[in-house]
Amino acid sequence: MDLSKKVFGQQLFEKLMKMTFYGQFVAGEDQNTIKPLIEKNQAFGVGSVLDYSVEEDLTQEEAEKKEMELMVDAEQTYFQPAISRLTLEMQRIFNREKPNIFNTYQCYLREAYDNVSVDVELSRREGWYFGAKLVRGAYMCQERSRAAEIGYEDPINPDYETTNRMYHKCLEYILEEINHNRMANVMVASHNEDTVKFTLEKMNETSLSPTENKVCFGQLLGMCDQISFPLGQAGFPVYKYVPYGPVNEVIPYLSRRAQENRGFMKGSQRERSLLWKELKRRLFSGHLLYKPAY
Repeated sequence: MDLSKKVFGQQLFEKLMKMTFYGQFVAGEDQNTIKPLIEKNQAFGVGSVLDYSVEEDLTQEEAEKKEMELMVDAEQTYFQPAISRLTLEMQRIFNREKPNIFNTYQCYLREAYDNVSVDVELSRREGWYFGAKLVRGAYMCQERSRAAEIGYEDPINPDYETTNRMYHKCLEYILEEINHNRMANVMVASHNEDTVKFTLEKMNETSLSPTENKVCFGQLLGMCDQISFPLGQAGFPVYKYVPYGPVNEVIPYLSRRAQENRGFMKGSQRERSLLWKELKRRLFSGHLLYKPAY
């Protein structure tokens, strides 16, 4: 990145980033520039999870004033116990009347189901709302490398299919809790079409209506629009994770995200194929621009 700045100069570098990498995955530099994208998403029934990708503090009290929910991200296993403990204590305090605080569970971990089931049981006993964001996980290479270096058991599931089964097992457990108790909420944060279909099937089996807002879906900005927008148009709560911030301060964040998600990025051929198919359909039909159905 430093070399690119030297070659192109700061101004040209920022323009190139906004036309490519930054422009695809970041909404803009500040709250004013991101408003058009947020409004456009809302027109299609898609909400936004705003992420100012620079360090900033936000208190729970301030979030409650703005009727926001806080989702605490997960990190590597050697940091996660402290994060989970702090999140749990916040849930005990702030989730008494509704799910204001959500913890993130990484389903590529062997212990994911145990973590979910223990926390659900605790919330049930203590009488507060359980809030979970389910993800597959982003630190597989780091986790396995550290485990091999230090000599402890690899905390990651042996393969992708095992992680899929773990994700669905955790999700099904939470959906059962919602069905019996209604004091639980879950965000299905996934780019996997099979997982989204699995969730919809389970919701249908248990007559769980999307209007209850007990289950929502989430995808990253710039990825898997073929999942997000049909869900929004069908009336399901769905959100785009929308990073924003100055180019120079957000690029390091994007670089980390690219490394964390490089396995998924390699498998984006289907998305490209769908985009080309839709573009051709619009060109041949004479309707290049699409207006949302209200």
